[in-house]
Amino acid sequence: MLRRLILPAAVLLVLGTACAAEQDATPPAASGASTVKLGFSAWPGWFPWQVAEEKGLFAKNGVKVELSYFDSYTDSLNALATGNIDANSQTLNDTLASVAGGAKEAVVLVNDNSNGNDQIIARDGVKSLADLKGRTVAAEQGTVDHYLLLLALRKAGLSEADVKFQPLATDAAAAAFVAGQVDAVGVFAPFTTTALKRPGSTTIASSADFPGAIPDHLVVTKDLLGKDAKAVQALVKTWFDTLTWIAANRAEAVKIMAERAGVSVADYETYEKGTTIFTLEQNRAAFASDLPARARQISDFLVSSKLVDTAPPLDGLLEPKFVQGVQP
Repeated sequence: MLRRLILPAAVLLVLGTACAAEQDATPPAASGASTVKLGFSAWPGWFPWQVAEEKGLFAKNGVKVELSYFDSYTDSLNALATGNIDANSQTLNDTLASVAGGAKEAVVLVNDNSNGNDQIIARDGVKSLADLKGRTVAAEQGTVDHYLLLLALRKAGLSEADVKFQPLATDAAAAAFVAGQVDAVGVFAPFTTTALKRPGSTTIASSADFPGAIPDHLVVTKDLLGKDAKAVQALVKTWFDTLTWIAANRAEAVKIMAERAGVSVADYETYEKGTTIFTLEQNRAAFASDLPARARQISDFLVSSKLVDTAPPLDGLLEPKFVQGVQP
């Protein structure tokens, strides 16, 4: 689904002291595979890939990458599911939905957890989730903020049947809300900035209300895993090198990411608290305990909410060896 970065201050301090010299080392030999096609879309936790490309960090780790930015998050999901790209950053619930539909994919890295940057935003006069009853609510069907909407409605004792759901792509949903065509919208940053431009609008629910419910990942095809595991390892290593570079060059990094997001630096910095970037240690801990349980929980929810017809197979979904293989 969604679909999502400014590093929290504590992470910046940790990363800022990390292996700067390592980035200046002679790059390892490139893997023998053809160029890896890596996709990402508009989410704060995924914009570091733009930094990696512009600062040559993929090449420093010996991997050839064709980086593709998708204006539509759903298009990136479909591209990975159909094998038109080899890797993509996407949410766990969207990955599970793709796997339930037959896609052969594996999670190899935790980019972040959404901690408020996915939001349900309502018009003036709608002050709570209960007030959504009978109202028109837009979100991108079957993706991350549709999932958030269902979680929020369930918490309020409602269901999708209690609202008039309007399926729209995330950017179109935000635009429709600002134009007064719908009463509420489910969107993720940076589209939250667009939606909140509607006078009187307010956030009535967010991913901060559901801690850990929306983890975001680097997901690769099983085909890439089978033919070039070294390239996957290089992608994962590049991610952590990029976080280190961002920590040491915050102003330049924020400018790069804000430009890719199409927002001002000031707006981009407002996303900081809403995205929790995972360190290497947090990645390893997540794969060891949190992610297997979270995958089962989300799978059950997707089935019960009829977002998928059958539960996705979980065997082989999580591949922890790549974060384990990164040398800090």
